[in-house]
Amino acid sequence: MKEFIEYIVKNLVDEPDQVTVHCDQGEKGLVVEIRVGQKDIGKVVGRKGTTINALRTIAMTACARLGHKVRVELVE
Repeated sequence: MKEFIEYIVKNLVDEPDQVTVHCDQGEKGLVVEIRVGQKDIGKVVGRKGTTINALRTIAMTACARLGHKVRVELVE
């Protein structure tokens, strides 16, 4: 899952070398933390949050097929 999310986010931003994705197994499922450069936060969030919501939907759909829950967070 980490590589999948990292691939998508790196293709969205201008500075892909600053993208880091960290995955932790929490009590309620998998927690994915995404860190990007300061200038690229707006590109990942999108207008009215549409891009990050689409990314969360993709991650939830992929994990649901595996029987897991996931939470995607953008960390500043």
